[in-house]
Amino acid sequence: MTFAPDDLYRGPVKRSIQIAGHLTSISLEPLFWDLLKAAAETRALPLNALVARIDVERIEADDPPNLASAIRLWLVRDLVEGMSATSTKSSANSD
Repeated sequence: MTFAPDDLYRGPVKRSIQIAGHLTSISLEPLFWDLLKAAAETRALPLNALVARIDVERIEADDPPNLASAIRLWLVRDLVEGMSATSTKSSANSD
């Protein structure tokens, strides 16, 4: 996945998502919306179901951030864990 500078540096876009029967507005940059959509597709989940999972993790934190921040942090962790898993598989295959 590559991004042109014009696509990368865009301001937040607000969308409404239903979580636990309630509509909530979330503002994320388009890059994060794209990553969130891809993460949901990878897990075969609707977007709102993945956001609900992230929200549950967020609420369980000692000092929970707002939902948009939690989504960004979750996506970064997901990417890092994915890179780590790929690196581990590459190392195992080179032995």
